[in-house]
Amino acid sequence: MKDILHPLCLGIAGTGFLLLLRDMSKHRRNPALVALGFTYGFSALSYAISLTWVWVRIDGVFGVPNIAVPIAQSCVVLVLALQASVLAYWSKPADAARRRTRHLLLAAGLVIAAMGVLFNLLTPTAQRPTDFSLYYAHDPYFQAYLFLYIGVYTAAELYLVRSCWKYARSASNRSIATGLRVVAVGATITLGYSGIRIAGALGGIFGFSVKSLDPYAWLCGDIGATLTQIGYFLPVLALRADSLRAWVNTHLVYRRLRGLWTALTEAHPGISLLQPNRQQEALLQGRSVNFPLQRRSTEIRHGQKLLRIYLDPAVRAESEALRRQEGLADADLIAAVTADQLQAALTRLHAGAPVSDPAEYADSDLPLPSYEDELRHLERVAGFFTPPRAETSVTDPASTTSGART
Repeated sequence: MKDILHPLCLGIAGTGFLLLLRDMSKHRRNPALVALGFTYGFSALSYAISLTWVWVRIDGVFGVPNIAVPIAQSCVVLVLALQASVLAYWSKPADAARRRTRHLLLAAGLVIAAMGVLFNLLTPTAQRPTDFSLYYAHDPYFQAYLFLYIGVYTAAELYLVRSCWKYARSASNRSIATGLRVVAVGATITLGYSGIRIAGALGGIFGFSVKSLDPYAWLCGDIGATLTQIGYFLPVLALRADSLRAWVNTHLVYRRLRGLWTALTEAHPGISLLQPNRQQEALLQGRSVNFPLQRRSTEIRHGQKLLRIYLDPAVRAESEALRRQEGLADADLIAAVTADQLQAALTRLHAGAPVSDPAEYADSDLPLPSYEDELRHLERVAGFFTPPRAETSVTDPASTTSGART
């Protein structure tokens, strides 16, 4: 059972560690992220060491039968301490969380040292990669070793169950609340592993066997630990999803503004100080276009101001009437009329026919309190905008309703 479940758990824990590795190197001053990354790292290491073929090779390297046991279980103790540290950073002030983390890691170090002493007193001579706990259940030193390890393990899992349910109720972030509940469920399942291992140690004392329950111990331990890992990763996954969504949306907005931006920069090349890089290159390289998008929106607004002297009041009045007939209202109406004004203004620019008493843009009084509001408005304008035909003149009747769609 162990060699069936452990590779799956190793894959999940290893994937989590690799996904967090880049973030850990970039955000070294984020202790919660670093602790979470090492949680997955030590968890993956404990699963890898417990695989039979790895166990045998580690024993061969050190020349000590079953030395893989305290090494793997030391990793588990560190995982337990780091999991509690992550909770501390998520729920306590930074100073209190740092103190809690130092105490947890110190306690973990003391437990690992005590486990090492007890294992040294055990001096196992038979290599037992599949049933180590049951085989040595009668040995008093191993009983002390097991009670120490399982006692710490059980206490840590009970702490996770209690704390995660408590913090989940007060968490304002939905992904964190869901993740904490999943951690609590996983920690509850792992208590089945603790119970069977304690029963095995008691069986060595009182003369009964729980060998038939050994597969269920691995099942509870691995399923519970996997759920715990998934629960801790859910907030990170939600954050990644939000970042990916923002990245995709930024690229989409940047592309949607291209037609309007191109028309304005062709009319006034000076509004673009730098030629932007090709968007395809940014997509292939996974780069963001946040800064180019800010430049593009600023340059569109600059170009809009330069066209102010070509705004015919008749164009705005006729466009507003036609757009209302189309059923547009509010922000869509303002964006459509602005697009029509820009198209007509570009036509007048090409014909060299400024207006003696220019109108205001339809969006001149539109409240746009944030950069996101500005982008949404420009995106709407770009959606209604159609570049004027090069041969269109200012005397063309269509020029007065240049962007109107019928």
